[in-house]
Amino acid sequence: MQAAQEAFARHSWHEAYTLLTDAGGDLDADQFEMLAVAANLIGRDQDSVRAWERAHVDHLRAGRRERAAQSACWAALILLLRGEMAQASAWMTRAERIVEELGPDVPVAARGMLLIPAVLAALHGGDAEAARELADQIVTIATAVDEPDLLAFGRLSAAQAALVAGDVARSMRMFDEVMLSVTMGDVSPIPAGIIYCAVVDGCVEACDLKRAAEWIEALRRWCDDQPDLVPYRGQCMVHRSQVLLAQGSWTEAATEAELACQRLADPLHPALGLAHYQRGELHRLRGELDAAAEAYREASRCGHDPIPGFASLRLAEGDVGGAMRAARRMLDEHGPGPARSGLLAAAIEVNLAAGETAGAHELANELASLAAAIGTEMIAAFAEYGRGTVLLASGDTSLAIVALRTACKAWRDLQMPYEVARTRFQLGLAYRAVGDNDAADLELDGARATFKSLGAAVDLARIECTTRAEPAVLTERECQVLRLVAAGKTNREIAVELVISEHTVSRHLQNMFMKLGVTSRAAATAYAYEHHMV
Repeated sequence: MQAAQEAFARHSWHEAYTLLTDAGGDLDADQFEMLAVAANLIGRDQDSVRAWERAHVDHLRAGRRERAAQSACWAALILLLRGEMAQASAWMTRAERIVEELGPDVPVAARGMLLIPAVLAALHGGDAEAARELADQIVTIATAVDEPDLLAFGRLSAAQAALVAGDVARSMRMFDEVMLSVTMGDVSPIPAGIIYCAVVDGCVEACDLKRAAEWIEALRRWCDDQPDLVPYRGQCMVHRSQVLLAQGSWTEAATEAELACQRLADPLHPALGLAHYQRGELHRLRGELDAAAEAYREASRCGHDPIPGFASLRLAEGDVGGAMRAARRMLDEHGPGPARSGLLAAAIEVNLAAGETAGAHELANELASLAAAIGTEMIAAFAEYGRGTVLLASGDTSLAIVALRTACKAWRDLQMPYEVARTRFQLGLAYRAVGDNDAADLELDGARATFKSLGAAVDLARIECTTRAEPAVLTERECQVLRLVAAGKTNREIAVELVISEHTVSRHLQNMFMKLGVTSRAAATAYAYEHHMV
Protein backbone atom coordinates (compact mmCIF):
# COMPACT_ATOMS: atom_id res chain seq x y z
CA MET A 1 0.00 0.00 0.00
CA GLN A 2 2.90 2.34 0.70
CA ALA A 3 4.24 1.65 -2.82
CA ALA A 4 0.81 2.48 -4.26
CA GLN A 5 0.68 5.75 -2.34
CA GLU A 6 4.18 6.68 -3.54
CA ALA A 7 3.26 5.87 -7.16
CA PHE A 8 0.12 7.97 -6.80
CA ALA A 9 2.10 10.89 -5.36
CA ARG A 10 4.51 10.93 -8.31
CA HIS A 11 1.58 10.67 -10.79
CA SER A 12 2.51 7.19 -11.98
CA TRP A 13 -1.13 6.34 -12.51
CA HIS A 14 -0.82 2.91 -14.11
CA GLU A 15 1.52 1.66 -11.37
CA ALA A 16 -0.79 3.01 -8.66
CA TYR A 17 -3.80 1.44 -10.36
CA THR A 18 -2.08 -1.96 -10.64
CA LEU A 19 -0.89 -1.97 -7.01
CA LEU A 20 -4.28 -0.91 -5.66
CA THR A 21 -6.12 -3.41 -7.85
CA ASP A 22 -3.80 -6.22 -6.77
CA ALA A 23 -4.86 -5.53 -3.19
CA GLY A 24 -8.32 -6.78 -4.16
CA GLY A 25 -11.14 -5.48 -2.00
CA ASP A 26 -8.90 -4.97 1.01
CA LEU A 27 -8.94 -1.16 0.69
CA ASP A 28 -10.37 1.56 2.86
CA ALA A 29 -12.47 4.45 1.53
CA ASP A 30 -9.48 6.77 1.00
CA GLN A 31 -7.67 4.07 -0.93
CA PHE A 32 -10.74 3.40 -3.09
CA GLU A 33 -10.74 7.12 -3.91
CA MET A 34 -7.09 6.85 -4.98
CA LEU A 35 -8.02 3.87 -7.15
CA ALA A 36 -10.90 5.83 -8.68
CA VAL A 37 -8.63 8.72 -9.65
CA ALA A 38 -5.88 6.47 -11.05
CA ALA A 39 -8.40 4.42 -13.05
CA ASN A 40 -9.92 7.54 -14.59
CA LEU A 41 -6.53 8.95 -15.56
CA ILE A 42 -5.51 5.77 -17.44
CA GLY A 43 -8.84 5.68 -19.29
CA ARG A 44 -10.62 3.02 -17.22
CA ASP A 45 -13.74 5.01 -16.49
CA GLN A 46 -15.95 2.08 -15.54
CA ASP A 47 -13.37 0.93 -12.98
CA SER A 48 -13.23 4.50 -11.73
CA VAL A 49 -16.99 4.67 -11.20
CA ARG A 50 -16.96 1.31 -9.36
CA ALA A 51 -14.18 2.55 -7.08
CA TRP A 52 -16.09 5.77 -6.30
CA GLU A 53 -19.08 3.55 -5.51
CA ARG A 54 -17.02 1.47 -3.04
CA ALA A 55 -15.66 4.64 -1.43
CA HIS A 56 -19.21 6.00 -1.17
CA VAL A 57 -20.46 2.86 0.57
CA ASP A 58 -17.53 2.73 3.01
CA HIS A 59 -17.95 6.41 3.90
CA LEU A 60 -21.65 5.81 4.60
CA ARG A 61 -20.91 2.82 6.81
CA ALA A 62 -18.42 4.88 8.79
CA GLY A 63 -20.90 7.73 9.20
CA ARG A 64 -18.92 10.14 6.99
CA ARG A 65 -21.99 11.36 5.12
CA GLU A 66 -20.30 14.49 3.69
CA ARG A 67 -17.54 12.34 2.15
CA ALA A 68 -20.12 9.82 0.91
CA ALA A 69 -21.99 12.58 -0.91
CA GLN A 70 -18.70 13.83 -2.40
CA SER A 71 -17.83 10.35 -3.73
CA ALA A 72 -21.29 10.08 -5.28
CA CYS A 73 -20.77 13.44 -7.02
CA TRP A 74 -17.45 12.33 -8.47
CA ALA A 75 -19.01 9.13 -9.82
CA ALA A 76 -21.75 11.27 -11.39
CA LEU A 77 -19.22 13.66 -12.94
CA ILE A 78 -17.25 10.84 -14.57
CA LEU A 79 -20.46 9.41 -16.01
CA LEU A 80 -21.61 12.87 -17.10
CA LEU A 81 -18.40 13.42 -19.06
CA ARG A 82 -18.93 10.04 -20.74
CA GLY A 83 -22.43 11.04 -21.78
CA GLU A 84 -24.11 8.37 -19.61
CA MET A 85 -26.78 10.75 -18.38
CA ALA A 86 -29.20 8.33 -16.70
CA GLN A 87 -26.54 6.83 -14.41
CA ALA A 88 -25.05 10.28 -13.75
CA SER A 89 -28.49 11.52 -12.74
CA ALA A 90 -28.95 8.56 -10.39
CA TRP A 91 -25.71 9.31 -8.57
CA MET A 92 -26.52 13.02 -8.39
CA THR A 93 -29.92 12.20 -6.91
CA ARG A 94 -28.29 10.01 -4.26
CA ALA A 95 -25.81 12.76 -3.36
CA GLU A 96 -28.63 15.32 -3.27
CA ARG A 97 -30.63 13.17 -0.85
CA ILE A 98 -27.65 12.90 1.53
CA VAL A 99 -27.03 16.66 1.38
CA GLU A 100 -30.71 17.37 2.10
CA GLU A 101 -30.59 15.02 5.11
CA LEU A 102 -27.56 16.88 6.44
CA GLY A 103 -29.58 20.10 6.39
CA PRO A 104 -28.96 23.55 4.88
CA ASP A 105 -26.76 24.74 7.74
CA VAL A 106 -24.10 22.05 7.27
CA PRO A 107 -21.34 23.25 4.91
CA VAL A 108 -20.49 20.47 2.47
CA ALA A 109 -18.59 20.54 -0.85
CA ALA A 110 -21.09 18.19 -2.48
CA ARG A 111 -23.70 20.96 -2.29
CA GLY A 112 -21.58 22.91 -4.77
CA MET A 113 -20.82 19.93 -7.01
CA LEU A 114 -24.55 19.29 -7.33
CA LEU A 115 -24.80 22.64 -9.13
CA ILE A 116 -22.36 21.65 -11.90
CA PRO A 117 -24.94 19.91 -14.18
CA ALA A 118 -27.21 22.97 -13.91
CA VAL A 119 -24.29 25.25 -14.85
CA LEU A 120 -23.49 23.09 -17.87
CA ALA A 121 -27.14 23.15 -18.95
CA ALA A 122 -27.30 26.96 -18.63
CA LEU A 123 -24.08 27.40 -20.62
CA HIS A 124 -25.25 25.00 -23.33
CA GLY A 125 -28.57 26.84 -23.53
CA GLY A 126 -26.88 30.24 -23.80
CA ASP A 127 -28.32 31.51 -20.49
CA ALA A 128 -25.29 33.48 -19.31
CA GLU A 129 -27.05 35.11 -16.36
CA ALA A 130 -28.27 31.81 -14.90
CA ALA A 131 -24.81 30.28 -15.39
CA ARG A 132 -23.17 33.25 -13.65
CA GLU A 133 -25.52 33.04 -10.64
CA LEU A 134 -24.87 29.30 -10.28
CA ALA A 135 -21.12 29.85 -10.61
CA ASP A 136 -21.24 32.46 -7.83
CA GLN A 137 -23.06 29.97 -5.59
CA ILE A 138 -20.38 27.34 -6.26
CA VAL A 139 -17.61 29.82 -5.40
CA THR A 140 -19.39 30.79 -2.16
CA ILE A 141 -19.77 27.17 -1.09
CA ALA A 142 -16.19 26.30 -2.05
CA THR A 143 -14.86 29.24 -0.05
CA ALA A 144 -16.90 28.25 3.01
CA VAL A 145 -15.63 24.65 3.01
CA ASP A 146 -12.10 25.53 1.76
CA GLU A 147 -12.30 23.15 -1.22
CA PRO A 148 -9.77 24.13 -4.00
CA ASP A 149 -11.20 21.77 -6.65
CA LEU A 150 -14.71 23.12 -6.22
CA LEU A 151 -13.44 26.71 -6.16
CA ALA A 152 -11.65 26.12 -9.48
CA PHE A 153 -14.83 24.67 -11.00
CA GLY A 154 -16.79 27.71 -9.81
CA ARG A 155 -14.31 30.19 -11.28
CA LEU A 156 -14.16 28.23 -14.53
CA SER A 157 -17.97 28.35 -14.77
CA ALA A 158 -17.95 32.10 -14.14
CA ALA A 159 -15.42 32.59 -16.95
CA GLN A 160 -17.49 30.47 -19.33
CA ALA A 161 -20.61 32.46 -18.40
CA ALA A 162 -18.78 35.72 -19.23
CA LEU A 163 -17.82 34.25 -22.63
CA VAL A 164 -21.43 33.27 -23.36
CA ALA A 165 -22.50 36.79 -22.37
CA GLY A 166 -20.08 38.22 -24.94
CA ASP A 167 -17.71 39.81 -22.42
CA VAL A 168 -14.64 38.21 -23.97
CA ALA A 169 -12.01 40.40 -22.29
CA ARG A 170 -13.37 39.61 -18.80
CA SER A 171 -13.73 35.95 -19.70
CA MET A 172 -10.08 35.70 -20.77
CA ARG A 173 -8.90 37.35 -17.54
CA MET A 174 -10.97 34.89 -15.51
CA PHE A 175 -9.66 31.93 -17.50
CA ASP A 176 -6.11 33.07 -16.74
CA GLU A 177 -6.93 33.31 -13.02
CA VAL A 178 -8.37 29.82 -12.78
CA MET A 179 -5.42 28.45 -14.76
CA LEU A 180 -3.04 30.01 -12.26
CA SER A 181 -4.49 27.81 -9.50
CA VAL A 182 -4.07 24.76 -11.77
CA THR A 183 -0.45 25.46 -12.74
CA MET A 184 0.45 26.15 -9.09
CA GLY A 185 -0.74 22.64 -8.19
CA ASP A 186 -3.70 23.74 -6.06
CA VAL A 187 -6.12 21.54 -8.04
CA SER A 188 -6.18 17.73 -8.09
CA PRO A 189 -5.53 15.84 -11.36
CA ILE A 190 -9.06 15.12 -12.63
CA PRO A 191 -10.41 18.69 -12.31
CA ALA A 192 -7.04 20.03 -13.51
CA GLY A 193 -7.40 18.13 -16.80
CA ILE A 194 -11.02 19.21 -17.21
CA ILE A 195 -10.09 22.84 -16.58
CA TYR A 196 -7.10 22.79 -18.95
CA CYS A 197 -9.29 21.55 -21.82
CA ALA A 198 -12.19 23.89 -21.01
CA VAL A 199 -9.91 26.96 -20.92
CA VAL A 200 -8.25 26.06 -24.23
CA ASP A 201 -11.72 25.48 -25.75
CA GLY A 202 -12.80 28.91 -24.52
CA CYS A 203 -9.72 30.65 -25.94
CA VAL A 204 -10.17 28.97 -29.33
CA GLU A 205 -13.87 29.87 -29.35
CA ALA A 206 -12.96 33.49 -28.60
CA CYS A 207 -10.46 33.43 -31.51
CA ASP A 208 -7.66 34.28 -29.07
CA LEU A 209 -5.12 31.88 -30.53
CA LYS A 210 -2.14 33.54 -28.85
CA ARG A 211 -3.60 32.82 -25.42
CA ALA A 212 -4.75 29.38 -26.56
CA ALA A 213 -1.20 28.56 -27.71
CA GLU A 214 0.21 29.43 -24.28
CA TRP A 215 -2.26 27.23 -22.41
CA ILE A 216 -1.94 24.42 -24.97
CA GLU A 217 1.81 24.38 -24.32
CA ALA A 218 1.15 24.29 -20.57
CA LEU A 219 -1.33 21.43 -21.10
CA ARG A 220 1.19 19.57 -23.25
CA ARG A 221 3.82 19.83 -20.49
CA TRP A 222 1.26 18.70 -17.91
CA CYS A 223 0.41 15.67 -20.04
CA ASP A 224 4.06 14.86 -20.74
CA ASP A 225 4.79 14.85 -17.00
CA GLN A 226 2.25 12.03 -16.69
CA PRO A 227 3.17 9.43 -19.35
CA ASP A 228 0.33 7.11 -18.30
CA LEU A 229 -2.30 9.81 -18.83
CA VAL A 230 -5.02 8.85 -21.34
CA PRO A 231 -7.72 11.56 -21.08
CA TYR A 232 -7.00 15.13 -22.23
CA ARG A 233 -3.99 14.19 -24.37
CA GLY A 234 -6.04 13.65 -27.55
CA GLN A 235 -8.04 16.84 -27.05
CA CYS A 236 -4.78 18.71 -26.50
CA MET A 237 -3.54 17.38 -29.85
CA VAL A 238 -6.61 18.73 -31.67
CA HIS A 239 -6.12 22.22 -30.33
CA ARG A 240 -2.38 22.09 -30.91
CA SER A 241 -3.11 21.16 -34.53
CA GLN A 242 -5.36 24.24 -34.83
CA VAL A 243 -2.61 26.51 -33.52
CA LEU A 244 0.07 24.90 -35.71
CA LEU A 245 -2.18 25.36 -38.75
CA ALA A 246 -2.57 29.04 -37.97
CA GLN A 247 1.18 29.40 -37.43
CA GLY A 248 1.96 27.83 -40.81
CA SER A 249 3.35 24.47 -39.57
CA TRP A 250 0.98 22.44 -41.70
CA THR A 251 2.92 19.15 -41.75
CA GLU A 252 3.17 19.09 -37.97
CA ALA A 253 -0.49 20.15 -37.71
CA ALA A 254 -1.53 17.21 -39.90
CA THR A 255 0.44 14.78 -37.75
CA GLU A 256 -1.20 16.08 -34.57
CA ALA A 257 -4.67 15.83 -36.14
CA GLU A 258 -4.11 12.23 -37.24
CA LEU A 259 -2.79 11.22 -33.81
CA ALA A 260 -5.75 12.96 -32.17
CA CYS A 261 -8.18 10.92 -34.27
CA GLN A 262 -6.48 7.72 -33.15
CA ARG A 263 -6.46 8.66 -29.45
CA LEU A 264 -10.01 9.99 -29.37
CA ALA A 265 -11.56 7.03 -31.19
CA ASP A 266 -11.02 4.48 -28.39
CA PRO A 267 -12.73 5.18 -26.11
CA LEU A 268 -14.95 7.45 -28.17
CA HIS A 269 -14.50 11.09 -27.16
CA PRO A 270 -16.80 14.04 -28.02
CA ALA A 271 -13.81 15.91 -29.55
CA LEU A 272 -13.33 13.22 -32.24
CA GLY A 273 -15.56 15.13 -34.66
CA LEU A 274 -13.44 18.26 -34.26
CA ALA A 275 -10.30 16.19 -34.93
CA HIS A 276 -11.74 14.92 -38.22
CA TYR A 277 -12.82 18.47 -39.13
CA GLN A 278 -9.23 19.59 -38.55
CA ARG A 279 -8.04 16.87 -40.92
CA GLY A 280 -10.55 18.15 -43.48
CA GLU A 281 -9.25 21.70 -43.19
CA LEU A 282 -5.68 20.61 -43.84
CA HIS A 283 -6.67 18.45 -46.82
CA ARG A 284 -8.73 21.29 -48.30
CA LEU A 285 -5.98 23.87 -47.98
CA ARG A 286 -3.50 21.49 -49.61
CA GLY A 287 -5.85 20.89 -52.53
CA GLU A 288 -6.72 17.30 -51.55
CA LEU A 289 -10.40 17.95 -52.08
CA ASP A 290 -11.71 14.36 -52.12
CA ALA A 291 -9.88 13.58 -48.88
CA ALA A 292 -11.23 16.82 -47.39
CA ALA A 293 -14.79 15.87 -48.30
CA GLU A 294 -14.41 12.47 -46.63
CA ALA A 295 -12.90 14.02 -43.49
CA TYR A 296 -15.77 16.53 -43.28
CA ARG A 297 -18.27 13.68 -43.67
CA GLU A 298 -16.53 11.79 -40.86
CA ALA A 299 -16.69 14.89 -38.68
CA SER A 300 -20.41 15.10 -39.34
CA ARG A 301 -20.87 11.42 -38.46
CA CYS A 302 -19.18 12.15 -35.14
CA GLY A 303 -21.57 15.02 -34.41
CA HIS A 304 -19.43 18.00 -35.47
CA ASP A 305 -20.95 20.33 -38.07
CA PRO A 306 -18.15 20.75 -40.68
CA ILE A 307 -18.48 24.51 -41.11
CA PRO A 308 -17.23 26.81 -42.44
CA GLY A 309 -14.83 24.37 -44.09
CA PHE A 310 -17.53 22.59 -46.10
CA ALA A 311 -18.70 25.84 -47.71
CA SER A 312 -15.09 26.70 -48.60
CA LEU A 313 -14.66 23.19 -50.05
CA ARG A 314 -17.62 23.65 -52.37
CA LEU A 315 -16.10 26.96 -53.49
CA ALA A 316 -12.72 25.31 -54.15
CA GLU A 317 -14.54 22.69 -56.25
CA GLY A 318 -16.13 25.46 -58.34
CA ASP A 319 -19.63 24.73 -57.01
CA VAL A 320 -20.60 28.31 -56.20
CA GLY A 321 -24.28 27.40 -55.79
CA GLY A 322 -23.45 24.65 -53.30
CA ALA A 323 -21.16 27.02 -51.44
CA MET A 324 -23.95 29.60 -51.20
CA ARG A 325 -26.39 27.04 -49.83
CA ALA A 326 -23.86 25.92 -47.23
CA ALA A 327 -23.10 29.53 -46.27
CA ARG A 328 -26.78 30.42 -45.82
CA ARG A 329 -27.38 27.34 -43.68
CA MET A 330 -24.44 27.90 -41.37
CA LEU A 331 -25.38 31.54 -40.76
CA ASP A 332 -29.05 30.66 -40.18
CA GLU A 333 -28.27 27.84 -37.75
CA HIS A 334 -25.53 29.49 -35.68
CA GLY A 335 -26.20 32.51 -33.52
CA PRO A 336 -24.04 35.36 -32.25
CA GLY A 337 -20.72 34.91 -30.52
CA PRO A 338 -16.99 34.99 -31.30
CA ALA A 339 -17.15 31.75 -33.31
CA ARG A 340 -19.51 33.46 -35.79
CA SER A 341 -16.58 35.56 -37.05
CA GLY A 342 -15.09 32.62 -38.95
CA LEU A 343 -18.49 31.81 -40.46
CA LEU A 344 -18.97 35.41 -41.58
CA ALA A 345 -15.49 35.56 -43.11
CA ALA A 346 -16.16 32.41 -45.16
CA ALA A 347 -19.65 33.60 -46.14
CA ILE A 348 -18.27 36.92 -47.41
CA GLU A 349 -15.90 35.07 -49.73
CA VAL A 350 -18.70 32.83 -50.98
CA ASN A 351 -21.05 35.76 -51.61
CA LEU A 352 -18.38 37.63 -53.56
CA ALA A 353 -17.74 34.56 -55.70
CA ALA A 354 -21.47 34.37 -56.41
CA GLY A 355 -21.66 38.03 -57.36
CA GLU A 356 -23.78 38.89 -54.34
CA THR A 357 -21.83 42.04 -53.52
CA ALA A 358 -24.69 43.61 -51.56
CA GLY A 359 -25.01 40.48 -49.43
CA ALA A 360 -21.26 40.40 -48.86
CA HIS A 361 -21.39 44.07 -47.81
CA GLU A 362 -24.05 43.30 -45.17
CA LEU A 363 -22.00 40.41 -43.84
CA ALA A 364 -18.87 42.56 -43.70
CA ASN A 365 -20.78 45.16 -41.68
CA GLU A 366 -21.94 42.45 -39.25
CA LEU A 367 -18.38 41.20 -38.92
CA ALA A 368 -17.11 44.72 -38.25
CA SER A 369 -19.74 45.17 -35.52
CA LEU A 370 -18.75 41.83 -33.99
CA ALA A 371 -15.07 42.84 -34.03
CA ALA A 372 -15.89 46.14 -32.31
CA ALA A 373 -17.95 44.39 -29.64
CA ILE A 374 -15.49 41.59 -28.89
CA GLY A 375 -12.17 43.27 -29.51
CA THR A 376 -9.86 40.30 -30.17
CA GLU A 377 -7.07 40.89 -32.68
CA MET A 378 -7.98 37.92 -34.85
CA ILE A 379 -11.61 38.94 -35.31
CA ALA A 380 -10.48 42.51 -36.08
CA ALA A 381 -8.18 41.10 -38.79
CA PHE A 382 -11.06 39.06 -40.23
CA ALA A 383 -13.18 42.21 -40.32
CA GLU A 384 -10.59 44.33 -42.13
CA TYR A 385 -9.90 41.59 -44.66
CA GLY A 386 -13.62 41.13 -45.32
CA ARG A 387 -14.11 44.88 -45.68
CA GLY A 388 -11.18 45.11 -48.08
CA THR A 389 -12.38 42.31 -50.35
CA VAL A 390 -15.91 43.75 -50.48
CA LEU A 391 -14.57 47.23 -51.34
CA LEU A 392 -12.38 45.72 -54.05
CA ALA A 393 -15.33 43.86 -55.56
CA SER A 394 -17.40 47.07 -55.41
CA GLY A 395 -14.77 49.07 -57.31
CA ASP A 396 -13.65 51.19 -54.32
CA THR A 397 -10.05 50.17 -54.93
CA SER A 398 -8.28 52.92 -52.98
CA LEU A 399 -10.29 52.22 -49.81
CA ALA A 400 -9.85 48.50 -50.40
CA ILE A 401 -6.06 48.91 -50.40
CA VAL A 402 -6.17 50.75 -47.06
CA ALA A 403 -8.31 48.01 -45.45
CA LEU A 404 -6.24 45.18 -46.89
CA ARG A 405 -2.97 46.74 -45.73
CA THR A 406 -4.44 47.05 -42.23
CA ALA A 407 -5.49 43.40 -42.34
CA CYS A 408 -2.07 42.35 -43.62
CA LYS A 409 -0.33 44.04 -40.69
CA ALA A 410 -2.76 42.44 -38.23
CA TRP A 411 -2.13 38.95 -39.65
CA ARG A 412 1.63 39.54 -39.45
CA ASP A 413 1.32 40.61 -35.82
CA LEU A 414 -0.64 37.42 -35.16
CA GLN A 415 2.04 35.38 -36.99
CA MET A 416 -0.46 33.74 -39.34
CA PRO A 417 1.42 33.40 -42.66
CA TYR A 418 -1.37 31.85 -44.71
CA GLU A 419 -3.73 34.72 -43.92
CA VAL A 420 -0.92 37.18 -44.72
CA ALA A 421 -0.48 35.53 -48.13
CA ARG A 422 -4.22 35.56 -48.87
CA THR A 423 -4.34 39.25 -48.05
CA ARG A 424 -1.27 39.99 -50.19
CA PHE A 425 -2.97 38.22 -53.11
CA GLN A 426 -5.97 40.52 -52.79
CA LEU A 427 -3.64 43.51 -52.48
CA GLY A 428 -1.93 42.44 -55.70
CA LEU A 429 -5.28 42.41 -57.48
CA ALA A 430 -6.10 45.84 -56.06
CA TYR A 431 -2.79 47.37 -57.15
CA ARG A 432 -3.21 45.89 -60.60
CA ALA A 433 -6.68 47.41 -60.83
CA VAL A 434 -5.23 50.91 -60.25
CA GLY A 435 -2.39 50.29 -62.71
CA ASP A 436 0.47 49.97 -60.18
CA ASN A 437 1.93 46.82 -61.67
CA ASP A 438 5.22 47.02 -59.75
CA ALA A 439 3.40 47.01 -56.39
CA ALA A 440 1.08 44.28 -57.68
CA ASP A 441 4.01 42.06 -58.66
CA LEU A 442 5.63 42.48 -55.24
CA GLU A 443 2.46 41.42 -53.43
CA LEU A 444 1.64 38.56 -55.80
CA ASP A 445 5.21 37.22 -55.71
CA GLY A 446 5.18 37.33 -51.90
CA ALA A 447 1.85 35.54 -51.77
CA ARG A 448 3.03 32.94 -54.29
CA ALA A 449 6.18 32.17 -52.27
CA THR A 450 4.19 31.65 -49.06
CA PHE A 451 1.55 29.47 -50.74
CA LYS A 452 4.33 27.35 -52.23
CA SER A 453 6.17 26.92 -48.92
CA LEU A 454 2.96 25.99 -47.10
CA GLY A 455 1.72 23.61 -49.78
CA ALA A 456 -1.47 25.65 -50.31
CA ALA A 457 -2.21 24.02 -53.66
CA VAL A 458 -5.61 25.62 -54.32
CA ASP A 459 -4.38 29.13 -53.62
CA LEU A 460 -1.19 28.54 -55.58
CA ALA A 461 -3.17 27.36 -58.62
CA ARG A 462 -5.42 30.40 -58.30
CA ILE A 463 -2.55 32.86 -58.24
CA GLU A 464 -0.79 31.14 -61.13
CA CYS A 465 -3.93 31.23 -63.25
CA THR A 466 -4.50 34.87 -62.39
CA THR A 467 -1.00 35.90 -63.42
CA ARG A 468 -0.23 33.53 -66.31
CA ALA A 469 0.59 35.05 -69.67
CA GLU A 470 -1.78 33.04 -71.84
CA PRO A 471 -5.52 33.41 -71.37
CA ALA A 472 -7.61 30.39 -70.54
CA VAL A 473 -9.80 28.85 -73.22
CA LEU A 474 -13.25 30.27 -72.52
CA THR A 475 -16.33 29.83 -74.63
CA GLU A 476 -17.82 32.89 -76.31
CA ARG A 477 -20.66 32.95 -73.79
CA GLU A 478 -18.21 32.66 -70.86
CA CYS A 479 -16.26 35.60 -72.30
CA GLN A 480 -19.48 37.62 -72.43
CA VAL A 481 -20.23 36.75 -68.82
CA LEU A 482 -16.66 37.62 -67.78
CA ARG A 483 -16.85 41.04 -69.43
CA LEU A 484 -20.11 41.79 -67.63
CA VAL A 485 -18.64 40.58 -64.32
CA ALA A 486 -15.68 42.91 -64.90
CA ALA A 487 -18.16 45.72 -65.51
CA GLY A 488 -19.57 45.16 -62.02
CA LYS A 489 -22.84 43.49 -63.09
CA THR A 490 -24.68 41.15 -60.70
CA ASN A 491 -25.90 37.71 -61.76
CA ARG A 492 -29.41 39.08 -62.12
CA GLU A 493 -28.26 41.98 -64.33
CA ILE A 494 -26.17 39.61 -66.46
CA ALA A 495 -29.17 37.30 -66.88
CA VAL A 496 -31.34 40.21 -68.07
CA GLU A 497 -28.74 41.52 -70.50
CA LEU A 498 -27.98 38.12 -72.05
CA VAL A 499 -31.62 36.94 -71.87
CA ILE A 500 -30.74 33.80 -69.93
CA SER A 501 -31.71 32.51 -66.50
CA GLU A 502 -29.77 33.30 -63.32
CA HIS A 503 -29.16 29.57 -62.94
CA THR A 504 -27.44 29.55 -66.35
CA VAL A 505 -25.35 32.56 -65.35
CA SER A 506 -24.30 30.73 -62.19
CA ARG A 507 -23.33 27.67 -64.22
CA HIS A 508 -21.24 29.77 -66.62
CA LEU A 509 -19.53 31.39 -63.63
CA GLN A 510 -18.70 28.02 -62.11
CA ASN A 511 -17.17 26.79 -65.37
CA MET A 512 -15.30 30.06 -65.88
CA PHE A 513 -13.94 30.11 -62.35
CA MET A 514 -12.69 26.56 -62.68
CA LYS A 515 -10.92 27.35 -65.96
CA LEU A 516 -9.36 30.51 -64.58
CA GLY A 517 -8.48 28.95 -61.23
CA VAL A 518 -10.21 31.71 -59.26
CA THR A 519 -13.00 31.79 -56.66
CA SER A 520 -13.93 35.46 -56.63
CA ARG A 521 -15.31 38.00 -59.09
CA ALA A 522 -12.50 40.37 -58.13
CA ALA A 523 -9.89 37.83 -59.24
CA ALA A 524 -11.82 37.13 -62.46
CA THR A 525 -12.04 40.88 -63.13
CA ALA A 526 -8.30 41.28 -62.60
CA TYR A 527 -7.72 38.41 -65.01
CA ALA A 528 -9.95 40.05 -67.62
CA TYR A 529 -8.04 43.34 -67.39
CA GLU A 530 -4.67 41.58 -67.40
CA HIS A 531 -5.50 39.83 -70.65
CA HIS A 532 -7.18 42.82 -72.30
CA MET A 533 -10.57 41.16 -72.46
CA VAL A 534 -12.32 44.40 -71.50
